[in-house]
Amino acid sequence: MIIKYVVKTSLSGLRAHKSRSLLTILGIVIGIAAIILVMSLGQGAQSLILSQIQAIGPRTIVVIPGRQPTGLTNILSTFTDSLKDRDLAALENKNNVPHLDTIMPVLFGGETASFGNNAYRPTVFGVTSLFAKIYNVYPSVGRLFNDDEVKSYSSVAIIGSKVKKQLFGNDDAIGQKIRIKNQSFRVIGVFSNSGQSSFLNFDEAAIIPYTTAQQYVFGIKYFHRLVVEADSEADVPQTVEDIKITLRNLHNITDPSKDDFFVETQAQAMAIAGTVTSVFTLFVAAVAAISLLVGGIGIMNIMLVSVTERTKEIGLRKALGATERDILAQFLLEATILTATGGIGGILLGSSLSFITALILSKILGLGWLYSFPVAGAIWGLAVAASVGLVFGIYPALHAARLNPVDALRYE
Repeated sequence: MIIKYVVKTSLSGLRAHKSRSLLTILGIVIGIAAIILVMSLGQGAQSLILSQIQAIGPRTIVVIPGRQPTGLTNILSTFTDSLKDRDLAALENKNNVPHLDTIMPVLFGGETASFGNNAYRPTVFGVTSLFAKIYNVYPSVGRLFNDDEVKSYSSVAIIGSKVKKQLFGNDDAIGQKIRIKNQSFRVIGVFSNSGQSSFLNFDEAAIIPYTTAQQYVFGIKYFHRLVVEADSEADVPQTVEDIKITLRNLHNITDPSKDDFFVETQAQAMAIAGTVTSVFTLFVAAVAAISLLVGGIGIMNIMLVSVTERTKEIGLRKALGATERDILAQFLLEATILTATGGIGGILLGSSLSFITALILSKILGLGWLYSFPVAGAIWGLAVAASVGLVFGIYPALHAARLNPVDALRYE
C-alpha cells in the first residue's frame, strides 16, 4: 500500500503542473530521439555500404597502386603509376597466379562530354567488357564493346541514363557521337536507371575501352586499379599472395613494408567499412547524448523549484507521519517518471524521423537504403534516461526529505 500511495502521490504532483512537466521532459525527448536517429542512420549506412561491397562478389580482388593509406595525410599516395602493362601481363600469366580467373585494368576520372550545345561532366571509366560481369550492370539499350574494340583503341562509349538525358534529352542516343577530351565517341549502349552499384554511379558514367582511355582521354601509360577475380572463393587468399609475390618480383621489392601497391579483398573491405561506420555512429551518438546531460540538469532545476513550491505540502505530510524515506521516494519517482516518459517519447520520435529519412533516401534519392530500428540504442537510451532521472533527482529529493516539518509549515 505504501508503494501504491507513493506512486499515486508522485503522479498527482506531476499532473498538477502539466506544462512544466512537458517542458521538463522535452530535453530528454530530444536527446533520446537524436541517439535513435543517429544509430538508425548509422546502421542503414553500414548495411548500404556492405551490400555495395558484397555486390561485387566474394571472389573479387582489387590491386591499388601506391602504399596503403593509414590516414588522410597519405591517401594521395594511391594515385601513383606503379601498375603498368608489364604488371598486367605478369598477372595474366597462369604460372604466376594459377588461380586467377579474370583480370581487368581500370582507369577513371572526370571529363566533360558534349553533344551539340549540351555538355555534362560524367565519370569516365576505361575498362574491358568484363566490367559488366564483375559489377552486374548491362546496357538496357544497345550493346557492350568487345575485345577487338579494346585492342583496336575503338572510340566507342556506353553512357549512363543521366548522361543520356543531359546530352540527348528524349532523343535516341545510339549511333550518335559525343566528344570527350576532343575525341569523338560513338554511343553504342545506354544504361537504365541503375543508381549506385558498388560505390559506382553508372547513371553518371561514360564507359569506354581502357586502351582508348589511356591513349586519347587521360594520356597515361599506367592503371588506376587492377580488378581480379579468383576462380573460387576458397582460392582468394592464395591468389592474393601470388599477386603480391609477382608484383614484388617485378618491382624488385624485398621488404613488404616498401610495397608500392596494396591488395584489397571484399572481406577486408567489409571489415574496414563495418568498423569505420560503427565507430563513427557511436561517436556521433555520444555527442548527441550530451543533450541528455542538459536535460538532466533541467530536471534537477525543475525539481528544486517544485520542492520550494511544495514546502508546506512536504511539512504537512511529515507532520502527519510521512518519513524522510517516503518523501525521498516520492521525489525520486517523479524525476524517474519524467525521464522515462521522455525516453519513450524520444524513441517514438527518433524512430519516426529515422523511418521518414530512410524513405526519402530510398524512394526520392534512389539509394538502396533500408530502415533499421536500433534495438540496442533504444534499450541504451531508456537506461540512460532512467539513470539521468535518478542521478539528477537525488539532490532535490534529499533536499525535500530533510526539510524540518515545523519550518516547512511556517514557509510562506
